[in-house]
Amino acid sequence: MNEKKVIVFIVEGPSEEAALGTIMKEFFSGNEVQFVVVHGDITMKDYVPDDSILKKINQQIEGVKSRYRYGNDDFIKIIHIADTDGVYIPDADVIETDTEEIRYCKEHIEARNVSAVIERNRRKGDILYKLRKTGKVNGIPYRIYFNFCNLEHVLYGELRDYSDEEKQILSDDFAERYEGKSDEFIELISAPDIAVPGTYQRTWDYMEKDRNSLHRHTNMHLIFE
Repeated sequence: MNEKKVIVFIVEGPSEEAALGTIMKEFFSGNEVQFVVVHGDITMKDYVPDDSILKKINQQIEGVKSRYRYGNDDFIKIIHIADTDGVYIPDADVIETDTEEIRYCKEHIEARNVSAVIERNRRKGDILYKLRKTGKVNGIPYRIYFNFCNLEHVLYGELRDYSDEEKQILSDDFAERYEGKSDEFIELISAPDIAVPGTYQRTWDYMEKDRNSLHRHTNMHLIFE
């Protein structure tokens, strides 16, 4: 039986854990914090349909349970941090270009295969909607928080495609800068130009409108309320 209760953070890559791990462990020091790195976008990985996404999330939790011998009662919540990747923009704002990679801009997305991006947006949008309406996964309280357009955009203020190496360097520097200063981190992500105001549901409603899912916003501040 663990004396401390467990909070699980689900993130996309090791750079997210590197940037946020120390901060979350400091803020939630009265609990045990475990990070699950899914190495990619769990909402899109293996073309997961929206009706089986909860099963996929639960598989991640089962992995934590078996690794650390936790029981269901040891968990207090699951915090899932996801990138929006501009999925809610109008179809007309996906523009065809010769670029090999998908390129995110402030008002549109550029891609070689426009129809594939529009289809990805629809599918990911449906899955995000299902997840934001989900209150529990296998009885454990669950909430998903977003970064527009991605975590790097929110934390470092530049909307561009970072290499894995750049992400790691930036996240290590970020973690060092905010080590022992979780209050300063909360101040950063609560700034009016970054934090989407309102309740959890309202922040998600805002994200789904117009081109908002491409702009530099987050609702991660709600994690700390």
